[in-house]
Amino acid sequence: MGKDIKGKELGKGISQRSDLLYVGRFTDRYGKRRQKVFSKLQECRQWLADAQFEDEQGDCAFDKEIRVKDWYLYWIDLKEKTVRPNTHRNYRDRYLRNIDPVIGKMKLKDVKPFACQQIMNRMAEQGYTSSTIYQARIALFNMFDYAVQNDVIIKNPCNKTVKANIGKEVSKKEALTIEQQKKFLYGIKGNAYENQYAFLLQTGLRTGEMVGLRWSDIDFEKRILHVNQTMEYRYNVGEWRIGPPKSQAGYRSVPLTDEAIEILRRQKMKNAMCKVLPIEWKDYIFLCRKGTPVKNSTYDTMLQKMCDRICIPRFSMHVLCHTFATRCIEAGMKPKTLQTILGHSNIGITMNRYVHTTEDEKRREMMSISESLKVI
Repeated sequence: MGKDIKGKELGKGISQRSDLLYVGRFTDRYGKRRQKVFSKLQECRQWLADAQFEDEQGDCAFDKEIRVKDWYLYWIDLKEKTVRPNTHRNYRDRYLRNIDPVIGKMKLKDVKPFACQQIMNRMAEQGYTSSTIYQARIALFNMFDYAVQNDVIIKNPCNKTVKANIGKEVSKKEALTIEQQKKFLYGIKGNAYENQYAFLLQTGLRTGEMVGLRWSDIDFEKRILHVNQTMEYRYNVGEWRIGPPKSQAGYRSVPLTDEAIEILRRQKMKNAMCKVLPIEWKDYIFLCRKGTPVKNSTYDTMLQKMCDRICIPRFSMHVLCHTFATRCIEAGMKPKTLQTILGHSNIGITMNRYVHTTEDEKRREMMSISESLKVI
């Protein structure tokens, strides 16, 4: 096992040099020593996984006349084994929906930056947001980059001239105000998913983390929950998929409030009333009356209906996490503490994307410093 300069294990075949660069190395099936140097650990791990997989699969007999679609099929099969399920799904969706209709039948070597930009332009014309267009650009760049690294093409046509920031801007997700939150919690009383919505407002969990939460992840004595996995229903294959948290920082422990403990107790009583509790879901916390997990998208669908019924602006499940984060900061929680609770690897994500200053909070802050602003 390789180690970094502080002695931390990095995994087999990876080490860190004194100049802080990471080295990935392995011996291929011909006995030849292969290695590459990277400035980022994740890039090193990705190269090592890709190179080892390619070595195990044998030589890729791709000629220079290969079509984009054929290269994609090889590339996406590889990615299924080397990236997170959600990343693989995003790559696949963006290719099938947006990339293939434009360049799928072209020869790989004939694709130019202009053709790549056509994909972006077409998405913009179809009303896609800039963030979704950017996802398509990432998929396109990675697919061509792998062809460059394997000497199938000379240059990556999805270069810096290909612009993705040309779509619709997404309306900024705003946290609920205190009054909206009170109205929401009062309005969902008796709803089938009341416990789930209220629990997210007490813990800041993502929807997939809540769906995948098990009783074995809860330490009632220490009043802590442990996030160890996420779970999502895949409609295209008709089954539940369990995966790791979004990042390494996603593996975390979250202290439980009195209200969170009470919600869990209510949910335990609710599960006990299920006539049938399938053995495979027995350890899972948030189940429907049939004793099975609730599909991730179902929570959002019900949320929209409840907003209309309560007469508050519609919002998504993710806004519950934003609201939790905002309430924490308003109550005086240190940003670094909030970062670890939310499972963010970068504090900038915590503060810029998840924490919002409400009008009431701005007013209170200004009043608190009003005396200091007086000069006469």
